[in-house]
Amino acid sequence: MAGRLVSCQSFVSCQKSTTLSSHRSSASWRCLLFVVSLVLPSWANASCPDWTASMASSRITELTSHLRQWEQAYRKDGSSPVSDDVFDQTERRWRELQRCFPELEVADFKDRASAPTVDSATPWQRHPVAHTGLRKAQDAAEVQRWLSTGVPDSPAPQASSPQRQDPQQATIAPADRATDIWIQPKVDGVAVSLVYHRGRLAGVYSRGDGRTGQDWTRHAAVIPSIPQRLAGDWQSLADGDGLVFQGELYERLEDHVQQRDGGAGARSHVAGWLARDELSPALGQRIGLFVWSWPMGPRTLEDRLSGLERLGLGQISRYTHPVESQEDAAAWRERWYRSPLPFATDGVVLRRGRRPDGTVWQAEPPHWALAWKYPPREALAEVADIAFRIGRSGRITPVARLVPVEVDGRRLSQVSLGSLSRWREWDLRPGDQAIIELAGLIIPQLKGVAWRAAERVDLEVPAESDFHLLSCWHPTPGCRQQFLARLAWLSDSSALDLDGVGEGTWKALVDAGLVAGLLDWRELSPERLAQASGIGKVTAERLGVALSETSHRGFTQWLSALGAPSAGGISEHDSWRTLSALDAAGWRRRPGVGDVGARRWRAFLSHPEVDALARQLADAGIAGFVGAFDDDATRSIATLGSASPSHSLSHSPSNRSPASPLHRAPASPSATRLKSDAGARLEIDAAPWLASPP
Repeated sequence: MAGRLVSCQSFVSCQKSTTLSSHRSSASWRCLLFVVSLVLPSWANASCPDWTASMASSRITELTSHLRQWEQAYRKDGSSPVSDDVFDQTERRWRELQRCFPELEVADFKDRASAPTVDSATPWQRHPVAHTGLRKAQDAAEVQRWLSTGVPDSPAPQASSPQRQDPQQATIAPADRATDIWIQPKVDGVAVSLVYHRGRLAGVYSRGDGRTGQDWTRHAAVIPSIPQRLAGDWQSLADGDGLVFQGELYERLEDHVQQRDGGAGARSHVAGWLARDELSPALGQRIGLFVWSWPMGPRTLEDRLSGLERLGLGQISRYTHPVESQEDAAAWRERWYRSPLPFATDGVVLRRGRRPDGTVWQAEPPHWALAWKYPPREALAEVADIAFRIGRSGRITPVARLVPVEVDGRRLSQVSLGSLSRWREWDLRPGDQAIIELAGLIIPQLKGVAWRAAERVDLEVPAESDFHLLSCWHPTPGCRQQFLARLAWLSDSSALDLDGVGEGTWKALVDAGLVAGLLDWRELSPERLAQASGIGKVTAERLGVALSETSHRGFTQWLSALGAPSAGGISEHDSWRTLSALDAAGWRRRPGVGDVGARRWRAFLSHPEVDALARQLADAGIAGFVGAFDDDATRSIATLGSASPSHSLSHSPSNRSPASPLHRAPASPSATRLKSDAGARLEIDAAPWLASPP
């Protein structure tokens, strides 16, 4: 372990060098989370955190509490405050920590002591046959093992729940374990028991805890998909006077594609409707029934399917197919994931055709069925830190750095929070458990917070008023991030298109003290470039060639490189002189430029740093800049009314290098001064037109 530990001081220093701020709390908090990320790169892997027993007990207790809360909500009415993806990942964490700390006494979050009491005064009823639930395969390899051996990977046993011999396992003949396998879509609805007495519906009960469930019989009369009376000769199929079925009440959907549409809230909708005191006929029409089990039915699955057809419960037949291999199962899983279906699904279910009858079923997952869920749409990740990145336009983007977690082959280590306002809305802090949305997204996004850390860590947040389109032209304190972003923009195809010159190169040049202004690199020889860390002789020669070729770039490319506003329809027919001569009315006549755009352009063209850069380009003979400063007339930009912008615009924390001859006392960060020829001074709030575009 000692070989993997790093100095907390060096880590914190690294954080400060790459982000504007980090939280004020002691470095020990951040160091702990960082060390955890080293020793525990993924909750799903075999590594164990180097925690004390007390810390591990606290974490396990926290997970147990949340899992119990979610499980009880699901038992009650089939709904849950979190998705199945988040629940499953939390449960895997919980089990993995128990594996890592076997000496700890851990209560089972499915503790039956908290189950509702069944009596005549409550709307809960005992199931005639227990709902078993399903084991969930973690990957295709586990599916293959189950197909070959009949035994899935089992979770670690709980200290409070001694393992019991599964009474079903002994009944699975070895010869049957690789044959007589069937696959069905795993319909995402609310599981129920249907109880019929002498062919008539006698009860509809929610799954609950698998042993008892809520009595929803009162709603059945307005749900046409639930037969009030069984069709056909039910007596020949019944065991005595009763018949029991298990299935799913689902929301009817039209051409629902799971890969595209996700769960669509279907399960929650149905759970909410059934939790009402009275269900309207209109909502009843929107509920379908998918019977997936006949516990006391015929011995073989073919006979059970045939019997369900005769009883009027046969929708399952169209969605039940034999499979002979993991590849067959994967093909059906992929097909149902991407094809239109009349209901939401969250995976597939593999079943053995022959299984024990319902007399031995328990409220625990059996070995004769296995769920293989679709790729998760959400990931659960712990927030290690919050960084605030500042772009070239001054836009501040909070980024949540995560304790790395791997989900379905994707390794997540950070997620953008979009904007300061969105971060404030989430109030995300280190230690919080974030829900990250994955499905259909190249870049994951924050969806919510599963739960929050008890300790709310203070954060240093940059002031939005300090950063805008015209701030940070040098790597002075507080300005390093935006200045580096300006340099990185030079390489973009919309600017100077410097292939192979990335952010790392610019950072090396700044760190070496070779670049302190936006165009300082133009004077660097290959010998000086090679002084930067990580830039060897060959790389310096190649870099020197790439930088020298920028002399042939066009006016519009250079204008973009300087950070000019994007609107205005600028072309190679324009020049610095012609643009500088435009007054406010002239700018408003340009394509896409309104009042705000006109003020942005005039502020940009009149800014002292931009003016100095334009003069450098004119002296270097860059097309479009040459001749722009041949006389002093161009120093007086066309007036706004009778006013013309002065060159006193600055910002806080700092706008100029201390060595710059243009350095002047900084103006207020929230205001821009415009000075008229007559000496009158106007103060105009800069925020609306200097702020980066949304």
